[in-house]
Amino acid sequence: MPPTNLLRIATRASKSEFKNCITWSRAIRQLHLSPRWQTDGVFKELTEMRVRTPWIEALRKKEQEGIDPTQRSSVPATPSNRDLTPKRMSDSFHRVVWLFKVIPLAQDPWLLDNYLNANGQLRLGTIFMDLDALSGVIAYKHTGESVTTVTAAVDRITINHPLTELCDLELSGQVTFATGRSSMEISIQVAKVPEKGTSAKKEDVLMTCAFTMVSLDPNTKKPVAICPLKVETEEEKRLFALGEKNSNIKKARAKTGLRKQTPNDEESDLIHAIWLRQLDYHDPNNPLRKPPHTHYMSSTTLSSSQIMQPQYRNRHNFMIFGGYLLKTTFELAFCCAAAFSHSRPTFLSLDPSTFDNPVPVGSVLYLKATVAYTEAVDEGGASDARLAGEEGNGKRKEGGGTRVQIRID
Repeated sequence: MPPTNLLRIATRASKSEFKNCITWSRAIRQLHLSPRWQTDGVFKELTEMRVRTPWIEALRKKEQEGIDPTQRSSVPATPSNRDLTPKRMSDSFHRVVWLFKVIPLAQDPWLLDNYLNANGQLRLGTIFMDLDALSGVIAYKHTGESVTTVTAAVDRITINHPLTELCDLELSGQVTFATGRSSMEISIQVAKVPEKGTSAKKEDVLMTCAFTMVSLDPNTKKPVAICPLKVETEEEKRLFALGEKNSNIKKARAKTGLRKQTPNDEESDLIHAIWLRQLDYHDPNNPLRKPPHTHYMSSTTLSSSQIMQPQYRNRHNFMIFGGYLLKTTFELAFCCAAAFSHSRPTFLSLDPSTFDNPVPVGSVLYLKATVAYTEAVDEGGASDARLAGEEGNGKRKEGGGTRVQIRID
């Protein structure tokens, strides 16, 4: 039935018939020439802020101008007289509320459909996508539209209080550290929606994290200065000091990484001890053999490759959205842990992750997941060195488990 006919019938119907007609029409997935934009787990409000130009239009513009926006240019695009007046933390504050209800399965069940896994629980990878999308929204509220802002790193993401049921969730964050150089730290939390007029309680916070964003000139791809933060309250001073501490830690780690520095004496001794143990396993004169419950690291590797499609591009159209990369790496790590343990793993935390290089649209992304470390834990979650195998039999206690760390390259 054409839409005009449906409207004609509805307007001529009685009040009760009109209500039934509207209820019936909402229960049907409507067909349009331009269907409602739904992406893999990114909330509609954040998606619209992330991608503003249809892919075909961006592609045609690139072909007509004959300029590759992914390549560096010698002519800067950022105005030299930009206003860099210090801003308040509250100037960048942004909040998004997801309406997830057990009954009646949210106001928009098709949105909820994007966020659920096979067990009917929240799919964490899609939440990670929204975290990165929100950090981009917050960053541009602080920097303005004249610069290109990209995700440089994601600090540790920890599940503080796991959800036991689907509920309304609130995503909120703001810039908490910026000194006026090119980078800024954005702190985000995911919490149960508090009652009207109140703030989220500590026990209602699902997870917290921090994103490091860097602003670049759109043409030269070089870092550009941004507005520094103006802290006023004691809480803002605390958040700023925490961001400064995190920044110093990351700089120190960058100097002591394996790409910058050789292993120290303690690390070298550990590597040598592991190597000697492997030799003992193969020595015919040594009764020591590899325990059946242990595995070589090389046997735990899980790889994937996929084409980077334009549906997951960032707001600059020709590079892949960092949140999608975060989701992809997380789900590969989950599969690796599941394959290694032959069970369904429980996510505990995401260690600091760094984006070294951008990923162009149309490229092939190769990922490799490897079990890098395992540690037996008791029922309360505390680790026990004796369970690792040196003094004991390497088996976990009854009711305990094993903490598994996955490395993604």
